[in-house]
Amino acid sequence: MSIFQFIQLVRMIYGRKELNLEAIQKMGLLAIKIGQVHALRLDFLPVEKCRELAKLYQKTTPIPSESVLEQVDQSQFKTIDKNPLASASIGQVHRAQLKDGTEVVIKVVKADFKAAFKKDVKKVKWLFRLAIFFYRKLKGVFDPIAVLEHIEDYTLRELNLLNEIEGQNTLREIYEKNKNTYGLNKLAFPKIYPELSSENVMVSEFIPGKTFDELLDHEMKYETLLKLFHIHGFYIFNIGTFHGDIHPGNLMFHDDKIYFIDTGAVSHVSSRMQHGLFDFFDKLSQYDYEHAAENLNKMAKKRLKESEIEDFKAKFKSLYADFDGTSVSEVSMTKKMMQTIKLGVKSGMRFEKSMFAIIKSMMFLDGMVIRNNPDAVLLKDMQPFMKELNDFKDEKNKT
Repeated sequence: MSIFQFIQLVRMIYGRKELNLEAIQKMGLLAIKIGQVHALRLDFLPVEKCRELAKLYQKTTPIPSESVLEQVDQSQFKTIDKNPLASASIGQVHRAQLKDGTEVVIKVVKADFKAAFKKDVKKVKWLFRLAIFFYRKLKGVFDPIAVLEHIEDYTLRELNLLNEIEGQNTLREIYEKNKNTYGLNKLAFPKIYPELSSENVMVSEFIPGKTFDELLDHEMKYETLLKLFHIHGFYIFNIGTFHGDIHPGNLMFHDDKIYFIDTGAVSHVSSRMQHGLFDFFDKLSQYDYEHAAENLNKMAKKRLKESEIEDFKAKFKSLYADFDGTSVSEVSMTKKMMQTIKLGVKSGMRFEKSMFAIIKSMMFLDGMVIRNNPDAVLLKDMQPFMKELNDFKDEKNKT
């Protein structure tokens, strides 16, 4: 990414310059990742801009097949479709058949992405410092260097497909351990062939279904989406380990099963954050703002003093004055949560870095509901799940 391109990117995101997703893609992997992260910033960017940037999660320009497939040992396959089945920011997926005719997909990461990405990160760290001087809004809203380091960390994990195998193993192990005591019967994982996989190539079972991204607008039942909340909520609130990149392109639906794919980014939260978040959302789903505010303070790494909490509660209640019974299209849960965290920080709270992973999940889930059922009152619909999660937690504590 050149200095000119970086300035152009900053102007598109923060200024009035019109977004050009194709131009962002041509700037390289880091530019795409910066755009994706800003799709989550509903707290200070216009909703329309965030929705447009979120398209960077869905489709990207494919890499020429001859360049990508040269990394694959093609002697292991009966056929390989040269045209990609799907493309993403770090690589693409090709449909294929094993020698015995088994239908599989081959995910390939371009080998030189990592070196180019690291070079761009080093350059942009310096450019961000320069940008802060000209765009004071950057410094006032969030720490761009910290965000860049977060992008660097999870992208480097994604660029090694062995991490995706490890991530699936982690999530699958949790599933196997709890499937008989909690309703995880709708969750599934594609089979991975580790003997045919490497850092840049991963071979897995072909799932003849569609992604959530393809189904949300017209074909998906709202009940299926609620089942995803049920499953993902269990991983977050009861385990503290969860799929860290659960956007609609990373979920598939087939034969009444929800498949977790692209599991390279597995996120973790501390026990304090895990239980504090549950208690916060439990009270929020009951519109009990007094105790929701208290629980937000309890899960903070640095909490407010007794002398400060009453003032915070008053501001919290004012923030949620328009929230009771509202649909997701009327009041975005993601935006409200971002505003809540900002209020907490301005009041003196400090949160773990893992809070960003939670907000990222919320943005994806909130966005899916808006597309699928904009009139839904999501928190009300989540109440039965919160009760079930609480019952499971109580039963677990007894044993």
